[in-house]
Amino acid sequence: MSGTGTASAGAGNFCPLLRLKTTSRIPKLGFLKLNHSLITFRSLQIKASDSSNHLRLNVAHDVTLSNANGHATGSGTNLKQLSTIGNSTNIQWHNCSVLKDDRHRLLDQKGCVIWITGLSGSGKSTVACALSRILHQWGKLTYVLDGDNLRHGLNKDLGFKAQDRAENIRRFGEVGKLFADAGVICIASLISPYRRDRDACRAMLANGDFIEVFMDVPLHVCEARDPKGLYKLARAGKIKGFTGIDDPYETPIHSEIVLKHGEPCASSPVEMAEKIAVYLENNGYLHA
Repeated sequence: MSGTGTASAGAGNFCPLLRLKTTSRIPKLGFLKLNHSLITFRSLQIKASDSSNHLRLNVAHDVTLSNANGHATGSGTNLKQLSTIGNSTNIQWHNCSVLKDDRHRLLDQKGCVIWITGLSGSGKSTVACALSRILHQWGKLTYVLDGDNLRHGLNKDLGFKAQDRAENIRRFGEVGKLFADAGVICIASLISPYRRDRDACRAMLANGDFIEVFMDVPLHVCEARDPKGLYKLARAGKIKGFTGIDDPYETPIHSEIVLKHGEPCASSPVEMAEKIAVYLENNGYLHA
């Protein structure tokens, strides 16, 4: 079917005027092709107003105008706004009838991200797993996002240069945000040495749902532990840009929880984890 005009959406469910050649035949399918444009619709009534080759379209639902490349080019009744986010164009957020609060009530807990940061060897992963075990025993659903674990899969394409580290943290933040939205208590355990990257992840979540836990353990203690032998390699010059040796760690300024090495009631990973669990209880995250 060929045409010589365009369609535009009017008030209500009425598309005012479509000019078609007299040789055109009305298709039974849910689209009309006008030169290099395509009008799609869900249901349609077509009425010939006179003999002047004009047709009026009564549209019962949405009308979408698109060009030959499939990109939206016009507006229609109830047409939702398309967005451009980063390099993604012509995208649209799709809402679901099951909401965040519904999922939280189902689990009887509130989703959040517990972000455990600190030097390599400070005990982040050990505390994360201890916390997950405690909350599991309390009947609460958790998931641990470990820095090394995600580099086995989702982030295996990233190295340790500054830009790769920033992208690594961004992906952690986005995944954590999804877990929190699902109602899961997400425990992220990774060095995350730069404040700006941690703050960017905090900004992804609702106020209060990003809980920063700083493992305040001195470098000499972490280096003495050296569970993976990385400090030894860094000191020998075999690893470049290692946090704490030749790359900085920016100490958190406003952490919700600080677990200081050697302080009372935080001398073991379990005691540290219990301190975080008490914070969650006191702040309403363990009940919907």
